[in-house]
Amino acid sequence: MDIEQKQAEIIDLLVKRASTCKDEALVSIIIEATSHPCLFAFSEILALPNVAQLQGSTNSVYLDLLRLFAHGTWSDYKCNATRIPQLAPDQILKLKQLTLLTLAESNKVLPYDTLMAELDVTNVRELEDFLINECMYAGIVRGKLDQLKRCFEVPFAAGRDLRPGQLGNMLHTLSTWLNTSENLLVSIQDKIKWADNMSEMDKKHRKEVEEGVEEVKKSLSMKGDVDIRGNKEMFGEPSGVMDYEEDGIRPKRRRHPVTR
Repeated sequence: MDIEQKQAEIIDLLVKRASTCKDEALVSIIIEATSHPCLFAFSEILALPNVAQLQGSTNSVYLDLLRLFAHGTWSDYKCNATRIPQLAPDQILKLKQLTLLTLAESNKVLPYDTLMAELDVTNVRELEDFLINECMYAGIVRGKLDQLKRCFEVPFAAGRDLRPGQLGNMLHTLSTWLNTSENLLVSIQDKIKWADNMSEMDKKHRKEVEEGVEEVKKSLSMKGDVDIRGNKEMFGEPSGVMDYEEDGIRPKRRRHPVTR
């Protein structure tokens, strides 16, 4: 079972339980959700009406806790530690995992120094153990540790709940992408049309050339026939043969007397 399917089942179960609870029972479910090792999305629980009713009550800090896990980071917790219940070890681990997902949203190459500062990790060995054992093995990220460049390359990271106002930005980004895609599609269609026209012109030109070649062949063939007939008329054999006989004796020439 992949992490998305498993998480969906956990969310469905917790939402069903939370929808019928209030006060301390609801607080218990919030603590369970923020500690669960396979749960990294909390918007469905946060959207329940009875959870929203915690605002302004004596348990409102647990609503803040749930919001922290839905949208916040480890740094956010440190800045608001006095207003949020103290975290258990499982919750600390979960919040640091969520912090990594937030960092991977905007950068696919995360320097070790940045990660150590954001996660409160004191050395590289501890950082790499966390990335391998608690993040990659958990299936929430896929990446490669580059010890030479001291960075973590992240081609994939699980998504987090949308933060307030983030939906509008996402819709704007998708709208821009859609417009760009449509313009690109029009450009591609124009190029296809141009290529088709060029192909038709090439076929037409090739046909004209082939027809021209055939005309030249016919012309040369006809000229050859005319030349052959003319040669026969000029140099053909005579219709008859005349015989000449010579006896080989030339007649003697008479001599006339000379008058003196």
